Amino acid sequence: MQIRLATWVLISSLAMQAHAGTVVTTAPEKPSPSATYLFYLHGRIIENSGPRPTDPRFGLYDYPAVLDALASRGAVVISSQRPANTNMYAYAGTIVAQIEQLIEAGVPEHNIVVVGFSKGGGITTRVSSYLHRPELRYVLLASCPEGSVPPSLRLSGKVLSIYEASDTLGASCRHFMDFPEKPVSFKELKIDTGKLHGAFYQPLPEWLSPVLDWIHGKAE
Repeated sequence: MQIRLATWVLISSLAMQAHAGTVVTTAPEKPSPSATYLFYLHGRIIENSGPRPTDPRFGLYDYPAVLDALASRGAVVISSQRPANTNMYAYAGTIVAQIEQLIEAGVPEHNIVVVGFSKGGGITTRVSSYLHRPELRYVLLASCPEGSVPPSLRLSGKVLSIYEASDTLGASCRHFMDFPEKPVSFKELKIDTGKLHGAFYQPLPEWLSPVLDWIHGKAE
């Protein structure tokens, strides 16, 4: 019985490893054209307080756990801790350069996804505004504060927006659809965990499952 249990655990572990992707800090120089490359842009608190900070209002932000969860279905996740007070426009240019590097190396646009949370989502909107590549995909997590959109920003590509009902920092991104220049597609989901901005501090299934389904083709 113990041998059977050990064998089952080993097989399950190997199966999970086979589906899990990798986490790297920059786009690879020799990418595989068949792989999915996912840029994850974290929230502001990571810039100042490291990879596992705790906010008194929102709890623990487990950045490493979020990265592992995003890689769990085989994507190559590209993410690094930004310096404090990073300029969103300048950092968006850095991400754009890495995306263009992947495309020049043969990776199809539709195999590249940029996922941004909070300030990282603000950077993601700028990446989308700069690139204008129709098949690139973007996920905005609590990325749009209430108020007007900077006049230079317009979303492009295929966009999934998720926001939390109890959050006062990140609201709906649907106002981007009021402009004549619209993304190729736009889908939005409101979740309701009661965890405020902290809903995205952990890999909760409420947002993680729809993101992974959308990225890996099980939902449009």
